[in-house]
Amino acid sequence: MESAYEPQTLQEAIIYFASPDNCLNYLARKRWPNGVTCPTCGSQNVIFLANQRRWKCKGNHERPQFSVKVGTVMEDSPIDLSKWLMAMWQIVNCKNGISSYEVHRAIGITQKSAWFLDHRIRFALGLAPGNKLSGQVEADETFIGGKARNMHKDKRAEKITGTGGKDKVAVMGILERGGKVRTKVVGDTKKKTLQAEIRQHVLAGSALFTDALQSYEGLDEFQHEVVDHAVEYVRGEVHTNGMENF
Repeated sequence: MESAYEPQTLQEAIIYFASPDNCLNYLARKRWPNGVTCPTCGSQNVIFLANQRRWKCKGNHERPQFSVKVGTVMEDSPIDLSKWLMAMWQIVNCKNGISSYEVHRAIGITQKSAWFLDHRIRFALGLAPGNKLSGQVEADETFIGGKARNMHKDKRAEKITGTGGKDKVAVMGILERGGKVRTKVVGDTKKKTLQAEIRQHVLAGSALFTDALQSYEGLDEFQHEVVDHAVEYVRGEVHTNGMENF
């Protein structure tokens, strides 16, 4: 079987994968470079059922019919091959990673479906997130310490020697929506400190939501969206309410 054509640019990928036949042939050539093989028995004695866009094995066993998705991360997914392949092309060719929001906007599926595709494709490529948070991630920081009104006057004079965060502990929190949350005591809330924590705990390409603190500026490897609390607290999906509530 001849090698599969490889689109070199996003425009070429859009045009090529718009054809269902191109998608089917591309995946079949990638999966079975020496000819289509039955995933159940390994036989090459198969016929193509054009009206169903599936193959049928002539061997005597259960489920003789199979599609190109069977046995892959695409199995049992109703999403078209064209969208799977476009998502794959984007993930493989984006050096700094790509968020599910970018995939969702680019190929016209819900963000939830794009998140599903992103995770399955990364798993197949050996790029699974591992211990890093991904998808939609909120990051925020706060200062924790005793409230002055709850202290005796003498203790308050001893403990509270300044305003704002002075004499309190800085804590940073990172929350994966629908998943985990991580908090850590940090030495300060400067750019170097907070950004190092985000890069350590969040997968590049994820959708990252923060407030307008200048320490978060420059996180270009993420799909970074900012909500300015002097103006608004929620802008569609852009907010840090989950982390703040925690």
